[in-house]
Amino acid sequence: MSIAATASVLALSDRAPQLAEDSFVADGARIVGAVTLGSRASVWYNAVLRGDSAPIVVGADSNVQDNVSVHVDSGHGVQIGERVSIGHNAVVHGCTIGDGSLIGMGAVVLSGAVIGRGCLVAGGAVVLGGTEVPDGSLVAGVPAKVRRALTDEERQGLIDNAEIYLGHIDTHAAADSRHPSRAA
Repeated sequence: MSIAATASVLALSDRAPQLAEDSFVADGARIVGAVTLGSRASVWYNAVLRGDSAPIVVGADSNVQDNVSVHVDSGHGVQIGERVSIGHNAVVHGCTIGDGSLIGMGAVVLSGAVIGRGCLVAGGAVVLGGTEVPDGSLVAGVPAKVRRALTDEERQGLIDNAEIYLGHIDTHAAADSRHPSRAA
């Protein structure tokens, strides 16, 4: 596993993070409590995963991008499937995200929501608590509604996005704090 020097991985009493050997946690990220990262799962800069009252599970090959907040609710843990991308600044709270889905930048998914497999939640959408989204759907709006079924090409694009983030892991795991030289 690769945990950056300024990342925090913290246990809360009997709730300790469980990170796969080949997972990645970037600088500034915070992983607290009952959080499990699957194989090649990645948590990017300044993301916070806080499993203080219920567990958070991030599946294999999934990515939680910069500034994302993942939190649980009493009685509602978070289950993020495999090959899922959670876009920058999204909030994922006490919900389930199916395999191969993408949560767009700035989207909010609230407690008890279930996002099916191969879904796209558009950037800025707000998925209300208890909403169930069928597999292969495009969801958009405030409040979010199913707009249509995704095409096979669009669903493949969701998987491709997860693959792109897998490709970034080695480069960022090798990053250091060198500063560019200054001209005299």
